Amino acid sequence: MYTIIGTWKMVYPGLEEAARMLKEGVCAGDAVVHTVRRVEDDPELSSVGYGGLPDREGRVFLDAAYMDGNTLRVGAVLSAENIANPILAARLLCGRKTDCILAGHGAERFAVAQGLPMRDMRTESSMKRWRDTVAEESFAAGAYRGHDTVCVLALDGDGRMAVGTSTSGLFMKEPGRVGDTPLIGSGFYADARYGAAAATGLGEDIMRGCLSYEAVSLMRLGASPEAACREALAHLAGRLGELGESPENISMIALSPDGEFGAATTLPVFPFAVGNEKGSVLYAANIYTKPDIHVAADDEIAHID
Repeated sequence: MYTIIGTWKMVYPGLEEAARMLKEGVCAGDAVVHTVRRVEDDPELSSVGYGGLPDREGRVFLDAAYMDGNTLRVGAVLSAENIANPILAARLLCGRKTDCILAGHGAERFAVAQGLPMRDMRTESSMKRWRDTVAEESFAAGAYRGHDTVCVLALDGDGRMAVGTSTSGLFMKEPGRVGDTPLIGSGFYADARYGAAAATGLGEDIMRGCLSYEAVSLMRLGASPEAACREALAHLAGRLGELGESPENISMIALSPDGEFGAATTLPVFPFAVGNEKGSVLYAANIYTKPDIHVAADDEIAHID
């Protein structure tokens, strides 16, 4: 038995390959890293990796994390510049007793020392978008648009569980800004005894509920992956409602040790991909329908990157 689940349409090509790898006996960690790297390497995917979204100064800083659900070890890089595949650095850091989370120049020096590929992560397309936005002085209005984190959860045939996340963060963000993606408990969490979860969306809201840890805690108490995602989101939405606020844009995925998966969202439609013994399928969670996850029609997800 094996299962791999990832966020957004952009994850599907790599996830389909990773599902075949899992079928052949590859471990969960390798499947996660393969899937995330496929997204990081694609310059057409503007919110992750090469061609990622620049900050206000026109520089691309990346965040990534990796967690081993069997050991609870974690590795992460924050505000890293010029690391071609930050997920590789995060995985190499996972397993360290200390110094497993590195930021800025420290993360970059580590990547160089480990022989990881380095590159200027800006592309002409990403810089044109930045220049146009600066010229229009519209960064306050357009900062969030088009930002999606790649999150991948995997379970292999030996019961090993892993999670990986990667993002370039908000478009036109303040230099040094870090969201939930590389932060354990908020952007991701995995405990192979109970399950794994990850979140994508506005990190400043996700962090306020420690949503990924909350979802795994709910699975520990017996909730299904889908119910755990929905309850975690509903609890945060209720608390924010008491404060006169609402979660702007949050979606979640979760995976249990028996291969069951689920998702929840505050969006009208949230596409995610799943691969297991039944094949690889693109699904969508829809907050406005009954709780069942349904297979997404092409026109439902065509407008979502």
